[in-house]
Amino acid sequence: MSSKRIKLAQDVLTIEANEILKASSKIANEFSEAVESIIHCKGRIILSGIGKSGHIAGKIASTLSSTGTPSFFMHPGEASHGDLGMITDKDIVIFLSNSGESQELIVLLPLIKRIGAKIISITGDTNSTLFTESNIHISSSVTKEACPLGLAPTASTSLMLALGDALAICVLNERNFDTEDFVRSHPGGSLGKIVHIEDIMINLGSTPRISLESSIEDAIKEITTKKLGFTAVVDNQNIPKGIFTDGDLRRLLLNHTSLETPISKVLKKKPITLSKKQMAIEALKIMEKQKITSFLIIEKDKSLVGSLTLQSLFKAKIL
Repeated sequence: MSSKRIKLAQDVLTIEANEILKASSKIANEFSEAVESIIHCKGRIILSGIGKSGHIAGKIASTLSSTGTPSFFMHPGEASHGDLGMITDKDIVIFLSNSGESQELIVLLPLIKRIGAKIISITGDTNSTLFTESNIHISSSVTKEACPLGLAPTASTSLMLALGDALAICVLNERNFDTEDFVRSHPGGSLGKIVHIEDIMINLGSTPRISLESSIEDAIKEITTKKLGFTAVVDNQNIPKGIFTDGDLRRLLLNHTSLETPISKVLKKKPITLSKKQMAIEALKIMEKQKITSFLIIEKDKSLVGSLTLQSLFKAKIL
């Protein structure tokens, strides 16, 4: 029984993944037009759908809003009882319906057209009423649902959700929406903490630091004393010229390098440095990309003012 369950679960994920991959190869001008319309929209983006498609519409509205595009979900039933008053001719309405024939949405078409809002539809049927009556249509057609009965919306709703994410990310990218913009709309989560490096960094006194004239032995003593696994190497103006780590030391010892060797001959030059005014979340992104665990922190004049480690980010709950 357990193996059958696992096989079925694998089949569901495979079917849904395959349908999304098929759709990715069919992304065309209509999708680009939708992105362009959203970017230049002077109003808001209103998403609507009924049933499962309605739940997906709500999630897409949330994703758009959190990435810089004012959006909200409008229930089609409530729209017929007054909520249409929220729509203006500057808005865009995005309808989601697998069949493209959901009567709760179709009844709204002439009313929204009278208001003057642009209509974008995401449907699985290119011969449907929603397809025909929309200004822009994006296909969410699938060849197979993951449901063994072929009845429950599964692959089709997964594809709708993926298309919504693709819209949001394309719009985010073209608007140059950055980390600071994101955290302003997420004040309640750990990502939303506007924490700057200077707020959580290790101060200069606790940061391992030696001069260019030092030896490998001096570096070992500093690393051992400060216990951060590295030491900065600075010039006479306290400007970082390199970094020397535990890993560097082990490699040198394996090569039988003398401990009297000048550190200037073995340090990693041009270390990655960050400004103390940068956001802590930026440091995390660079750590993940560069696969490193520490930074040297500098002042405007490029002088060393401290350091930042992965442990610093853990303590500040940035991770």
